[in-house]
Amino acid sequence: MKQWIDFTVLIPLLPFFSFLWLGLGGQRMKPRTAGAVGTASLALVTALAWMTAACYFGGGRTADGIFPTLLPFNIEWLPFSGSLHIDVGILLDPISVMMLVVISTVSLMVHIYSLGYMKGERGCQRYFAFLSLFTLSMTGLVVATNIFQMYVFWELVGVSSYLLIGFYYPRATAVAAAKKAFVVTRFADLGFLIGILIYGYSTGSFAFTPQAQALAAAGVAVPLALGLMFIGGAGKSAMFPLHIWLPDAMEGPTPVSALIHAATMVVSGVYLLARMFPLYIGYAPDVLHLAGYVGAFTALFAAVVACTQTDIKRVLAFSTISQIGFMIVALGVCTSADAHGGGLGYMASQFHLFTHAFFKALLFLCAGAVIHAVHSNEMKDMGGLRKCLPVTHATFLVACLAIAGIPPFSGFFSKDEILAACFRFSPVMGVLMCCIAGLTAFYMFRLYFRVFWNRTYDAGHRLHEAPRTMTVPLTVLAALTCVAGWVPFGQFVSSSGEAYAIHLNPVVAAVSVCTAVAAIGLAAVMYGKANGRTVTRFRGLYRAAYRRFYIDDVYQFVTHRIVFACISVPLAWFDRHVIDGFMNGLAQATQAASVRIRQLQSGNVQQYAMIFLGGALMLTAALFLATIL
Repeated sequence: MKQWIDFTVLIPLLPFFSFLWLGLGGQRMKPRTAGAVGTASLALVTALAWMTAACYFGGGRTADGIFPTLLPFNIEWLPFSGSLHIDVGILLDPISVMMLVVISTVSLMVHIYSLGYMKGERGCQRYFAFLSLFTLSMTGLVVATNIFQMYVFWELVGVSSYLLIGFYYPRATAVAAAKKAFVVTRFADLGFLIGILIYGYSTGSFAFTPQAQALAAAGVAVPLALGLMFIGGAGKSAMFPLHIWLPDAMEGPTPVSALIHAATMVVSGVYLLARMFPLYIGYAPDVLHLAGYVGAFTALFAAVVACTQTDIKRVLAFSTISQIGFMIVALGVCTSADAHGGGLGYMASQFHLFTHAFFKALLFLCAGAVIHAVHSNEMKDMGGLRKCLPVTHATFLVACLAIAGIPPFSGFFSKDEILAACFRFSPVMGVLMCCIAGLTAFYMFRLYFRVFWNRTYDAGHRLHEAPRTMTVPLTVLAALTCVAGWVPFGQFVSSSGEAYAIHLNPVVAAVSVCTAVAAIGLAAVMYGKANGRTVTRFRGLYRAAYRRFYIDDVYQFVTHRIVFACISVPLAWFDRHVIDGFMNGLAQATQAASVRIRQLQSGNVQQYAMIFLGGALMLTAALFLATIL
C-alpha cells in the first residue's frame, strides 16, 4: 500500500510537466504529437489514481472503523507568527481519493475524445497544454492539505477555465464568455478569500479541522467565515444568482464543456462544503441549511429554463446547474441529529457527484459528436439522427436514462438517496425535489427526441458516425454510467468515516420512478413524432424561461446603465481631469520652474562667479542692516 501511496505526488506533477512541455515547446510539435503527449500524461495519472484508490481502500480501516487520513507529502511553505502557517502537501482521505479517480478518468476520456474532435483545429498544442493545466489545478484542489492551499488551486482552476472557454479567441462571443466567467467567479472568490482570512485569524490555523478550543474561542467568527466561503463555492458551482457565467461558457470547445461540468470546476463548491462539513454541521448549521435552500431554488430555476432552451449545449449547461443544486441540497438538509452526523445527505451528495461525473461527461461528449456531424448547436437543425449516429444515439440514451433516475442506471441510485434525505428533512423539500427530478426527465427527453427522433435528417451530404477516438470514450463512459450506481458507495465515503449501508426507500423510489416515467411520456407525446411544440397557454412563462427570466438582462442593465454609467464614467472623468490634471499641472509647473532656473547650472564659470559674488554681497548687506537695526 505505502509504495503506491508515496507515488501520489506524481498525480499533480505529471500534468504540470505536461503543461510546461506543451506550453513551451508545443509550437515545435505536430498537433498529433502534442495530443499524444497530453493523453499519455493523463493515462499515467489515471493509472496512478486508480492504483491509489485500490491501495487506499484495500488497506482496510483503522481500529476506530474509519479509513485513515494520510499525508504522503507535506512541507511548511509560509510560516507566520505563532502557530499560523501555510503548508503544501497531499492529503488522502475517502473523498479526495474518490475525486482523484473521477477527475483523472473523465479527463483521460476528454483527452482521447479531443484527438478526434480537435483534428484540423488551429492551436491544438495550446489546447492540450491548457487541458493539462486544468487537470493540474483540479487534482491540486482536491488533495490540498489546508484551506489556503485549496484557494491557490481554486484560483488556478479559474485561470485555466478562462483560457479554455476563450480558446477560440478570434470569436468575440468566446472572449466575452471567458471574461464573464472570470469576472463573476472573481467576485465570488473575494468572499471566499475574506472568509479564509477571518477563519485563519480567528482560529490560528488554516487546517480543515482546527482544534476544538480554537473553534470555541473564535465564537461567531467561524459561522461568518464559513458563510463567506460558501459564497466562493456558490460562484464556482454556478448557484443562483451567480449562475450566469456557466451557460455562456459553452462557447469553448465541447470537450472543455465536458471537463468543466463533469469534473471539479463546477462541483468545487460541493467539494468545499463536503471537505469542511464537520465545521458546517457543528458550528454553522444555519449556513448549511441556507446553502440547501439556495441549492433547491437553483435546481428548480435551472430545470425550468432548461425546458425551453434550443441550443443542445445550453440545455446541458442548465442541467448541470440543476444537478449541482441537488448535491448542495443533499448537504444542506443534513442535521447533527441524523445517524452518522448527517450521514445520509452527505453520502448522497458525494454519491451523486460520483455518478453525475460520468453521465454528464457522456452527455456533453455525445453532444459534441452530434455537433461534429451536423455542424450546428441548434435542435432545429437536428432530428432523426439515431440511424446515422447509432453509437452516439445509444450512449446518449443511456446517459438520459441515468440523469432521469430510471433504474438500473447510476443516476437512479444516487438521486434516490438525495430524495430520501430531503423527505427525512422536510416533506415539502422532498416533494419539491421530486418535482424537479420529474422536470429533469422531461427536458432531457425533450432534448433526446428532438435530436434523435421526430424526422429524418435531410442534408446535402451523408451524415456519418464520429471516428473511433470519439466513440471509444463514449462507450467507456456509458459502461461506467451503467455500473457506477451499483458501487457500495457508503462503504467508502461517509460523513463520519464509518461504513454507511445504503438502503433504497421503496416508497421514495417508486414515487420518483413514476414521476420520471410520466415526464418521459409527456416529452414523447410533445416531441416524439412532430418537430416539437410549445405550450401556447403559458407562452409568457415560456418566453420568460427562454430568456432565463431576464436575469442576464438585469445584470446587463445594472453593469452598463448603473455601474458603468453612474460610477465608472464619473470616476474615469475624475481620473482624467482631476487626478491626471493635477499631476500634469504639477509636471508643467516643475518644467516651467526648471526652465527659469536652469541658467544656474549653465556650466559657465564666469557666470557662477558673478552669482557667487552677488549672493555674497546680498548676504553681507543683510547682515549689516541687521546689525544697525
